[in-house]
Amino acid sequence: MSGINNAFTGFTAPNMGIETLTGANCSTWKDSLMLTLGITEFDYALREPAPPALTDKSTAEAKLLYEKWEKANTMTLMFIKNSISPIIKEAIPDLANAKAYLTAVEEQFKGTSKAHASTLIMKLVSTKYDGVNGIREHIMMMNDMARKLKGLDMEISDGFLVHFIMTSLPASYEAFKINYNTQKEKWMMNELIAM
Repeated sequence: MSGINNAFTGFTAPNMGIETLTGANCSTWKDSLMLTLGITEFDYALREPAPPALTDKSTAEAKLLYEKWEKANTMTLMFIKNSISPIIKEAIPDLANAKAYLTAVEEQFKGTSKAHASTLIMKLVSTKYDGVNGIREHIMMMNDMARKLKGLDMEISDGFLVHFIMTSLPASYEAFKINYNTQKEKWMMNELIAM
């Protein structure tokens, strides 16, 4: 339990870096929430099931585990509820279990996730390198879109993404494409970014 207290003392902001859930940002909101909960070790309530209720016969160890889970659950609920816009919060049933509450929040945005996935797919398909930023930034931007799609259960393999990024490059990168196509080994994203 001391790890939780020690990890928590380094933060002062009320939202602790968690972006406010407004609707379309459910995936990035959850990422920032999970990062903060992991750093503070309050994700314990999401990782572990609720322990049995204490009785007169509960051991000291059982009491400590119960207190640890209860504190993590309470703090996790506070973090989740504090990072949701009031309008959205009103539509979510008030549950005492943080894991169940988080599931209820995610259920509210399943349709939004589909729309967000469609938007990401259209952006990925239509993105072409324009020469404004560096080629590495272009590759990393497309990789980030693929990572976001993976978070929406629409994973794109590294091999496919590398080929797809190659097709997004203009004719001025023809020598780069030829270099890639003449190699026996398939490049992974890290190798493409390093080129």
